[in-house]
Amino acid sequence: MKLSIRDYLFIPLLAFIFAGCNDNVISSIPDFPVYLEINLATGPYNTTLRNTVNESCIFIKGTTKGIPVTNYTGFGGILVYTGFDRNYYAFDMACPYEAKQNIRVYPNDIGQAVCEGCGSVFDIGYGIGNPSSGKAKETLKRYKVTLSGDILYIMRQ
Repeated sequence: MKLSIRDYLFIPLLAFIFAGCNDNVISSIPDFPVYLEINLATGPYNTTLRNTVNESCIFIKGTTKGIPVTNYTGFGGILVYTGFDRNYYAFDMACPYEAKQNIRVYPNDIGQAVCEGCGSVFDIGYGIGNPSSGKAKETLKRYKVTLSGDILYIMRQ
């Protein structure tokens, strides 16, 4: 069987396409258990997250009131955010540059999260978590968010 020039170009292209289909992103933030159920119909989250834009809540193990022991808050805590597009997003609060549980990112009022240690700034307004300035080159670790009725479920992807 004789291969043409087209075949020599097509085979590596096909291999490249299939290699690029892997969704596993390696993060500097280790995998920790993540599971939260947030009732948007009652309690403090009704006014904070429901039907809002650019609002957030933070959940840090041992310091956040109202989180049952059965809920897990990731490596550095969980930042739940209502984006500019009115979708819900969740990120680990640990800065990927610092990669320490006690050095966290906190949201500001312009759709960003800022690391309290290195000062890196991450864009969270549309749920991406890309670094926009500072030392960090890696995106914030994202968690899966599902809305079912009035309950917002957050879990590891």
